[in-house]
Amino acid sequence: MFDTSKVLLVSDNAPLGDLIAGALASLSDAPFKVEWVHRLSEGLASLEKKDIAVVLLDLTLPDSEGMETFNKLFSGASSIAPGTPIVILGESSQEQLALLAVKEGACDYLLADHLDVHYLPRVLRNAIDRTAVEEALFLEKERALVTLNSIGDAVLCTDIQGNVTYLNLVAETMTGWTRTEAVGQPLSRVFRIIDGVTRTTARDPMEMAVEQNRTVGLTMNCVLVRRDGFESAIEDSAAPIHDRSGSIIGAVIVFHDVSAARKMSIQMTYSAQHDLVTNLPNRLLLNDRISQAIALAHRQHQLVAVLFVDLDQFKVINDSLGHAVGDKLLQSVSQRLVETLRASDTISRQGGDEFVILLSFVESRAHVAAAAKRIMQALGKPHEVGDKHLHIRASIGIAMYPDDGDNTETLVQNADTAMYHAKDSGRNRFAFFDSIMNQRVVERQSIESDLRHALERDEFRLHYQPRINLASGSITGAEALIRWDRSRWDRSEDALVPPGRFIPVAEDSGLIVDIGKWGMREACTHARLWQESGHTPIPVAVNVSAVEFSDDAFAAGVRGVLAETGLDPRYLEIELTERVLMKDVEAAATILRELKSLGLRVAVDDFGIGYSSLSYLQEFPIDILKIDMSFIQKIPAWSGNSLMVNAIINMADTLNLHAVAEGIETEAQRSYLESHGCLEGQGFLFSPPLSAENFMQLLDEGVRIGVV
Repeated sequence: MFDTSKVLLVSDNAPLGDLIAGALASLSDAPFKVEWVHRLSEGLASLEKKDIAVVLLDLTLPDSEGMETFNKLFSGASSIAPGTPIVILGESSQEQLALLAVKEGACDYLLADHLDVHYLPRVLRNAIDRTAVEEALFLEKERALVTLNSIGDAVLCTDIQGNVTYLNLVAETMTGWTRTEAVGQPLSRVFRIIDGVTRTTARDPMEMAVEQNRTVGLTMNCVLVRRDGFESAIEDSAAPIHDRSGSIIGAVIVFHDVSAARKMSIQMTYSAQHDLVTNLPNRLLLNDRISQAIALAHRQHQLVAVLFVDLDQFKVINDSLGHAVGDKLLQSVSQRLVETLRASDTISRQGGDEFVILLSFVESRAHVAAAAKRIMQALGKPHEVGDKHLHIRASIGIAMYPDDGDNTETLVQNADTAMYHAKDSGRNRFAFFDSIMNQRVVERQSIESDLRHALERDEFRLHYQPRINLASGSITGAEALIRWDRSRWDRSEDALVPPGRFIPVAEDSGLIVDIGKWGMREACTHARLWQESGHTPIPVAVNVSAVEFSDDAFAAGVRGVLAETGLDPRYLEIELTERVLMKDVEAAATILRELKSLGLRVAVDDFGIGYSSLSYLQEFPIDILKIDMSFIQKIPAWSGNSLMVNAIINMADTLNLHAVAEGIETEAQRSYLESHGCLEGQGFLFSPPLSAENFMQLLDEGVRIGVV
């Protein structure tokens, strides 16, 4: 640290040196300390001590003279003791030389005839103080520059004419201009900004800041065009720069790249309005579009249709093949819908296997019905997912504006209601909403609510319909049929709920899995009880729904029931429809082989009304074909049905399968079936379904054959 009172006198002029040393030493308030050397080389050596506040330099020295003397000391001081002020000493005749030294970097000069005790110290103090101020300003500027180059924002300054005066490093990168190239250039050339939407030139922020004399933000959707043409979205502000008097002398623009943030915002907005699996609009975006469509239709007196689409049995595929396959199927369905409908229509996935479609500007109900038919046809074609060919059907409910509702919530709700009506009517169809459907929805909700408590209230019962040898009348088996009896707490006529009313609800709600487990356990318990009562063992058949069959734990559950009840697996039959088996042939075959390994038998129920391809009969380990009652009830009167029944019986015999006729109600039907090789059947001709106790009595009494 240098001494602020130490003066280095470099002079070989003895009288001049004595005068200066004496004048500085005589000061009473703040005397200077003088180090006097006679040669330039000695002066440079003294500067290396770094304790000199100011140098008094005589340009005429023994080892150097004139401007060469100053240049050597100035350059040496710059490297040894930078910032040390130099004051030139000289005769009056050397004033021009002294002025030249000041121009080259000296702080001041003193002529020999002007030296006195007052003037000399003042010059030295001024030189020292001025140098200190300049150093402080330099450091402050350096700190400002370091700060500006360290921040993440770009900074660009202009003068009042709009010419660039400064860019920091970030601004250089974003504009493509270096500071050296940009300074003096018009702002519009260096800082090219456009409106990202209209692609027109955006307003100059410097002009706005100067005009309004305040900080202003950049225009919306502002895009900076870099020197090479690359574009980036930017945001931030411009502010005026004032001088000491408050006059505006320029502007500073601070900006940063928001391309990533803007892209993220767009993605987040998109994600918030679209389904992640299908990329279709979600409920939020759909509701907004329905509201807009209603408002426009109201003004133009037009119709709007809302279609609620539910994929029949999608849960079976999703549960049996996994969610990855299920998602691929949903994507295939979405693509079919997009290809089938107009670009002006909105297709939305509501979640799960439900879709809602908005048809704007429809001409009539017939127009909407035609669209619904196209949807069902498109979705009904096989969907290729990997190496699988999956089949899916759809139930569609339709609500129309203005007849079925004048707001989004009502239209969607009524379309949903109509969809459930379509499901209850047999699935793979569409239905228009009418007010009566709401009563059915309330009933359905009531059934589902009561179903959730039916098991714990012990309200289910199993009835058994016997399977009969058509020749002898002996009972060869029993089919378990579930009944729901609420009479213990419900005294109304609805206390006995038919299976057709509660089974579909149980399947759709998933309750059928627990109900099915209960039914299988109950059937096996009764079969074992009949055996223990001394009756000849007969198999009991249990119907299994698609939802139960696709449950991952189904086979393990069957194994557990057999172990729990002690029933020999030979006396348990699993009945499945063709539709259940054909949902996924490979998965079904795997489950059936696991069931067969337990020792039980498998029957295909309602055979003949399902899939036309019969190749699966050889792929699946099947034991029994149960001919659907719709064929039996029309024989022998209608030859077409008789031929079909004969064909099924012959095919079963060829494949070494057991044919069983369902729904036999007349002696003529029994006789025809027996004469054409069908050995077994069941129906009201022999017995209606009976309670477990009454069925045991039937085992005791037997069934009479041949009595009309």
